[in-house]
Amino acid sequence: MSAESIRQAAEHFLKNETPFHLGDMLTEQSHPVTRRLSQTLAEDTAKGIELLLRVDDDLPPVIDRMLASKEFAKLHADVLATLQGGGRIVFSGCGATGRLAIMLDAAHRRFCAKAAARFPEHRAFFNTLLEQTAAIMTGGDFALIRSVESFEDFIPFGQRQVQDLGMGPGDCLVAISEGGETSSVIGTIHGALAAGSRTHFLFNNPAELLVRKVERSRKVITDPRVNILDLATGPMAVAGSTRMQATTMELLVAGLAFEAALSDFLPARLPADVVAALIPPGSSPAETAARFGQLLQRLRSPENLRALAAWVDFERDIYARSGLVTYFPDEYMIDIFTDTTERAPTFMVPPFRSTLEPQNPVSWAFVKDALRDTDTAWGEMLGHEPRCIPWTLDDYRAMNAPERILQNPPKIDRERLRTYGIGREPDASRTGVRPNAAVAFLVGQEAAHLENRDAWYEAFEQAAAGFERRAVILIGPRRPAANPVDEICFIEADIPSSPLEVIAHLTVKLALNNVSSATMGKLERLSGNWMAHVDASNKKLIDRSIRLVSELAAVDYETACNALFESLDEMAAWPESRRKTVSPAAYTVRRLTASERAKQV
Repeated sequence: MSAESIRQAAEHFLKNETPFHLGDMLTEQSHPVTRRLSQTLAEDTAKGIELLLRVDDDLPPVIDRMLASKEFAKLHADVLATLQGGGRIVFSGCGATGRLAIMLDAAHRRFCAKAAARFPEHRAFFNTLLEQTAAIMTGGDFALIRSVESFEDFIPFGQRQVQDLGMGPGDCLVAISEGGETSSVIGTIHGALAAGSRTHFLFNNPAELLVRKVERSRKVITDPRVNILDLATGPMAVAGSTRMQATTMELLVAGLAFEAALSDFLPARLPADVVAALIPPGSSPAETAARFGQLLQRLRSPENLRALAAWVDFERDIYARSGLVTYFPDEYMIDIFTDTTERAPTFMVPPFRSTLEPQNPVSWAFVKDALRDTDTAWGEMLGHEPRCIPWTLDDYRAMNAPERILQNPPKIDRERLRTYGIGREPDASRTGVRPNAAVAFLVGQEAAHLENRDAWYEAFEQAAAGFERRAVILIGPRRPAANPVDEICFIEADIPSSPLEVIAHLTVKLALNNVSSATMGKLERLSGNWMAHVDASNKKLIDRSIRLVSELAAVDYETACNALFESLDEMAAWPESRRKTVSPAAYTVRRLTASERAKQV
């Protein structure tokens, strides 16, 4: 592009994309507790992790308020009525919340499948119940493994995904957006309302602020047909990283409402002894919320801080030497996918690589199923065949997609998903780079795999045979009596069972979020508590990048915007492998600060 074209593109963003200028949002601001996060991590890993965990103390008061609210009661009642009427509860989201939507659907399906195996005389009932949830992820299930650039910017895309799912009057949409302004998620709300479905909207910025600042949010928040759940707790531990506290709140509220509805639904349809076996005592919303508060305190015990710090240092040392980590989980594969996928746009590390992209760098972390081949692993993890988007060029035209998408429609169909080898097949890209590590990731009772050396452990041993190092991350109430793997990180946590295993998923999420954030901080991909290496792959991330440049280079928003667009134009000519690993924001900061130093010489 010419200098004039670059200037015009920047001016267009400044003047015409103001709906995506989100600096006023609480979720985009810096939390005072973690202002010196990167410096603290450099000095003492455990102290840096403790800083990150302290921000979660903002959550329990909001949870208690929400559980006592009429909005939560409405969500609970609508989910129950939908189950009773044979409809579907559809969770929708984008990015971190889209992966949360997939996880909630998969957790329900796993509960039903286990219940059917445990009580075969009620198999028909559980097989029907299993199909009463679904998930809409912006970009389809493909986006679980790799972010789909720009999809979140368009309301019609969300509307179309609702239509493709065939939602109707008997269904219930639970739309989840960390910021409350994601266009594609708002599109699913419009689609659900048009279909006559019950509709709920969960988000983490004050509703009053969204109504005042964001027109697309105002339209749905002020619609009396939409039940609004304002979960705002304040800034994130890492500024703008809504994969952290925001999605933790959303998992708690959506998960507890669904579990409460199941507790009311099942007794009318199953014998008392079956219900008692499936709904353990102490799993009411209030009791689970109390256990969450206990979990926050337990994770900050000296023993757990040391264990989390050791995990951070283990991964940091491998990545610092250009090495790779491959996780092998049992039942918590989606949880690890969620965290590892989100590392790419958050910290500008290589995304997962398709077998069709041998020229691209290998992702630092990856996830594989030791027991199953890739095709079977997808079905087992999701609880159904992947729902990918097969839209044609005519479909995109009908939705008034921008020219850049019409010129290069994203390849996000089922066949492309198959090219990401998440199964037990040997993968030379993971073992051919040194150093490397195969890490068994086990939660709660899964420690028995180590003690019994059962089929899962044998599969892990076989899958790990080509790796240089083997290690275990174990999160649960006790250290295993026997551990055949030399390196182990044990995080002590009480994990009570419930239908969706809400506490287990929260424990895994908190551990992964804080370890990956701290690891990237140790690798100098944070500046204070700012994502110094964020991507700029959609309008919200462009705005975040501009604000980051403004903060770190000490220039105004307009200057930062012009400089960022100059960088984006320059980087467009780079090889794809380099573009995917260099943050436009970080590159722009370096350019501006180098220019300023040159002036002073």
